[in-house]
Amino acid sequence: MATITAAMVKDLRESTGAGMMDCKAALTENNGDMQAAQDWLRKKGLSKAAKKAGRVAAEGLIGALTSGAKGVLVEVNSETDFVARNEQFQGLVKMIAQVALHNGADVETIKAAKVGDVTVETAISDAIATIGENMTLRRAASLEVSKGVVSSYVHNAVVEGAGKIGVIVALESAGKTDELAVLGRQLAMHVAAAKPLALDPAGLDPVTVKREKDVLADKYRQQGKPENVIEKIVDSGLKTYYKEVCLLDQAFIHDSGKSVAQAVKEAEGKVGGPIKIAGFVNYALGEGIEKQESDFAAEVAAASGKK
Repeated sequence: MATITAAMVKDLRESTGAGMMDCKAALTENNGDMQAAQDWLRKKGLSKAAKKAGRVAAEGLIGALTSGAKGVLVEVNSETDFVARNEQFQGLVKMIAQVALHNGADVETIKAAKVGDVTVETAISDAIATIGENMTLRRAASLEVSKGVVSSYVHNAVVEGAGKIGVIVALESAGKTDELAVLGRQLAMHVAAAKPLALDPAGLDPVTVKREKDVLADKYRQQGKPENVIEKIVDSGLKTYYKEVCLLDQAFIHDSGKSVAQAVKEAEGKVGGPIKIAGFVNYALGEGIEKQESDFAAEVAAASGKK
């Protein structure tokens, strides 16, 4: 039987982030073998993670990372907002964004990618075991252009590159990249604030457009307008709608006297060439996740054995 020293426990704790007693037990169970003890803890962590997998994870962080003409967004969810302020969790989100930048935005590909000796999926499970909350890599997106830049903006940033809202915008241009980057960040800020649904009307979901047309038409039918008049009013109403939800048609938040399209056209002089918005992605933390309502007082009473 190997002697388990305090130094061995300390080394294992530093390399795994597990608790001191767990580290001592792991070393004891594996006769002082450090690698076997790490594996033992990982397996134990996976067991813990499985128990937490059913919990709703709708908090967490959006991570944004760009490198020249490429950029990514990732959403990593946790159960509570407290975890978003945990340095280990923040590091996990940044690591996942880095992996996505090099491996693409497919979630399963990211999970399977290796970081050191472990996969991203194992790193997430290890973080679940250490921090004690369910966590999931929910989604990822990437943009890339052959010439130009991809810029990002994070709103309500908890740490650099990670916050509650993340946006990336891709600009295609052979012009000056430094000027493009400035414009790209302004546009990313605009997207975060104005929340466009598409670049232009052609990019809108036909179902969304039909719903808007039907709402407008029904509104004026109830007012007794004739059908030929309704058709013209609906066409006019759709143009107003496009200005609200299409990026190029929206009033630019940095200069409301211009549309985004006009602002981009004017920027071509500084950039030194034509500019095309090749795409944008806007992630808001937890959007679309059905959150469970909890009675905190009841949970505390239950934990203490009271009714």
